[in-house]
Amino acid sequence: MNLHSHPELQTGKKPANAGTGRGVTAVLGPTNTGKTHLAIERMLAQPSGMIGLPLRLLAREVYQRVVERVGPEQVALVTGEEKITPKGARFQICTVEAMPEYADVHFLAIDEVQLATSLDRGHVFTDRILNLRGSHETMLLGAATIRPALEALLPGINVVTRPRMSQLHYAGQKKITRLPSRSAIVAFSADEVYAIAELIRRQRGAAAVVLGSLSPRTRNAQVDLYQSGDVDFIVATDAIGMGLNLDVDHVAFAQDQKFDGFAHRRLKPAEFGQIAGRAGRHVRDGTFGVTGNVNPFEDELIERLESHTFPAEELLQWRNRDLSFNSIEALIESLETPSTKRVLVKAPTATDQRALTAMVAQTDIRERSQASDEIRLLWQVAQIPDYRKIAPANHADLLATIYRDLIDEGCINEDWFSNQVKQCDVMAGDIDALSTRIAHIRTWTFVSHRQNWLKDAAHWQSETRSIEDRLSDALHERLTKRFVDRRTSVLMKRLRENTMLEAEIASSGAVTVEGHHVGELSGFRFTADPAADGPDAKAATAAAMKALASEIEARADRLAAAPNSDIVLDSDGTMRWVGAPVGRLVAGDEVLKPRVVLLADEQLTGPARDKVAARLDRWFGFHCETLLKPLIDLSQSEDLEGLARGVAFRLVENLGTVDRREIADDVRSLDQDQRAVLRRKGVRFGAYHIFVPTLLKPAPAGLVTLLWSLANDKADMDGSADILAGLASGRTSMEAVEGVDEINYRLAGYRLLGKKAVRVDILERLADLIRPAASWRFNPESPSERPEGAWDGGGFLVTPAMLSILGATHENMADILRGIGYRGESKLETEIQAKLEQWDVAARAPAQPVGDDQAAPADAAETSDATPAPEASTSEAPAADDDATPAEAEEPKRLEIWRQNRDNKARSGGGHKRGGNNNRGGGGGGKGSNFDRKGGKPKHGKFNKHDNRKSKPAADKPIDPDSPFAALAALKGDLKDKK
Repeated sequence: MNLHSHPELQTGKKPANAGTGRGVTAVLGPTNTGKTHLAIERMLAQPSGMIGLPLRLLAREVYQRVVERVGPEQVALVTGEEKITPKGARFQICTVEAMPEYADVHFLAIDEVQLATSLDRGHVFTDRILNLRGSHETMLLGAATIRPALEALLPGINVVTRPRMSQLHYAGQKKITRLPSRSAIVAFSADEVYAIAELIRRQRGAAAVVLGSLSPRTRNAQVDLYQSGDVDFIVATDAIGMGLNLDVDHVAFAQDQKFDGFAHRRLKPAEFGQIAGRAGRHVRDGTFGVTGNVNPFEDELIERLESHTFPAEELLQWRNRDLSFNSIEALIESLETPSTKRVLVKAPTATDQRALTAMVAQTDIRERSQASDEIRLLWQVAQIPDYRKIAPANHADLLATIYRDLIDEGCINEDWFSNQVKQCDVMAGDIDALSTRIAHIRTWTFVSHRQNWLKDAAHWQSETRSIEDRLSDALHERLTKRFVDRRTSVLMKRLRENTMLEAEIASSGAVTVEGHHVGELSGFRFTADPAADGPDAKAATAAAMKALASEIEARADRLAAAPNSDIVLDSDGTMRWVGAPVGRLVAGDEVLKPRVVLLADEQLTGPARDKVAARLDRWFGFHCETLLKPLIDLSQSEDLEGLARGVAFRLVENLGTVDRREIADDVRSLDQDQRAVLRRKGVRFGAYHIFVPTLLKPAPAGLVTLLWSLANDKADMDGSADILAGLASGRTSMEAVEGVDEINYRLAGYRLLGKKAVRVDILERLADLIRPAASWRFNPESPSERPEGAWDGGGFLVTPAMLSILGATHENMADILRGIGYRGESKLETEIQAKLEQWDVAARAPAQPVGDDQAAPADAAETSDATPAPEASTSEAPAADDDATPAEAEEPKRLEIWRQNRDNKARSGGGHKRGGNNNRGGGGGGKGSNFDRKGGKPKHGKFNKHDNRKSKPAADKPIDPDSPFAALAALKGDLKDKK
């Protein structure tokens, strides 16, 4: 695996033309030739594509450009520290290090390929140039200096050169204080950059700064400060030379030497050209020069920079990608393997290889790295970038700690990881302190994106990104405060643009004019600050309105292109976009189709208002269809006919749950085909309810409650929030709150039964427990095992399992059972226990051959079935007489035998013992049932063989005199005669 590669993107296989130039086009030329723009256009013309870029900042810029063209759902962004991968994204924007080993895309491009000569990163670019191909088109973008190396490395490559769109001229040497506006001053150390920015602030008002060590968010904010015209100067390192599009008229070199990771050296002519070429955009000419601290350029260098002719690069950096993980020694040896091609030279030992060597020097790390999988993981850990730049040994120790956790525990210890992240989450401090924390948090952001390294990777990705953003904003604020004199900057801009007042709108929505707060813009509504008063208030408000007009239109465009995840619906029907209210649901013609009313001022008009309204309508349609799909399908289904359509209508009308008794006749009349169609649409036929189980989840239930309240003009329904909170926490039942309307419980999927509200699907589970118990019959001739809670003759006892699933007490249980149509019959506990023990003993007794020696037990069993055993009654009496007086004797404990109410049974269409249903909770049709499987109707004139009711034997079926049953009957008769 190469540095930073994401396994999620490694979906392709090695292309047939890897290592050759077949199908590869190299587009070469100086800066400002439109190479990157060409690649974007070519990629968007293909069904899928990928572009690799040299900087995370540049990748972010290209990502935004592509998103503006095709929408965010079509574009993925993958860097070492950031991953945005919508499902089904057609285009992938990556840093070169984060590109996969192989890619399965139609179009593939690699930008700034001349970096393959870099001692630090060159081997990564060379690897991608050799092995990554698009199935239809591959494009390499870069400077013309790399042409000889590419032609030697990739036989058959097609080379296209593009001329610069504008001219570049040398402007000589000037003091920093005399530089023209819209200048970029370039230095190669942070101290020098800050010193120059401080000088410009004092002399010229303000400067933005761009360094490679800044986070992309901070760099973007500083670039925006310059691009917006708030400042006229930008002080930067050579980071601006990598394709950043800036409106720079002049580039001034304040230094001409830099440290390249190995030594201090003067820039190469091509490097001077890459940076100087940032001056002038499109057809506008640019100039370059030096400041007073740098000697003027020699004529030869000036000619090269103006004509864009530089010495060719004939050698590229290379490192073996076919690594051996059989042993640590084999891995190190494979990393040191030289190339067999003349144009490729082995790259110097990189940071990851040095980290690997340092880690394996530790005995415990070497002992943990024996198997090939362990060695492969060790190499992946070694590839974590050293953003902190503290010391190689310190970096190696950190990686060793991570590796030990991965080997010993299977993932990084989250307490340790949390502590490391927490140390970065401090916004106090100066520029250097914040920069250091950003470097640290970038390490943890990178680690959080490694696959399966953390138990809750998604949480830590979000957490580290949030901390980095906050640190970046704090750093931008410090930089601006230190290097921008706001009064001088605003004054110069006002004079230049001939405007009187400047209004600004912060990301938080705060609207300021010349630094004075005048109000807040929330979504598309402006609220004036009551304290903003005085003689200048009118002018300030007018300036704010001018700014608001363009901002509101821009927000409308952003909302129209916003992903669904940016919009949420509150429980009160308010629609929020990134936290700001932008719309509200009101009742419509149908419950499932409310209207969206915009929350916007008059400034949102015309096409912009139409775009916002259309986007919110689309979002709610998607949201409703996602959460309430079964209801929508039932309301729009064309394959339902007759009674099935009527049942579907009742379900939609009642928002997913109907008491079975209300539509019992319709349900009994449904044939199996109609039932099957309804089941396929998510309907469940329960013993007590016909309902849609998927609507019992918190999100659908919340939306159902909201839609009902809107349609019935009951926006403030007491108790609904608590009920939905209970549903979200997994409550199967809850105590009913006095004064809360029953409809609140029903909408959330609960049925109110006495002092308890029980979830309807849990009632069906209760029916599943009751059904086998109530259908059991004791057969003295062939005793069967008694289900838990069973009582002969259609009754049952409340069991611990029933209480457990309902979370109810015995008192609650009585209310619940009465509410669903059962009546209780009180009996002495001793009588019940004796009867149950008698049945259980009979069921456990092994079958015996029929004979004289077995007649007495059979007769005894039959006798004991009629009356309690006399021994039991006589043995209890003396104990009561001896131990207590009648006044002190405890009242005998009684239990309830529960049976189905006959009137309720008839009214509900059979109660829990109904037929014609094979789904869960449907019951019926099994052993001991008195209902026909097909029609769900009683079997007239027939009784279950276990029924205690006596039935006349059929006259046409006399008992076989040779059967054991005949012998047993004769034996019983003899015993009775003797008595």
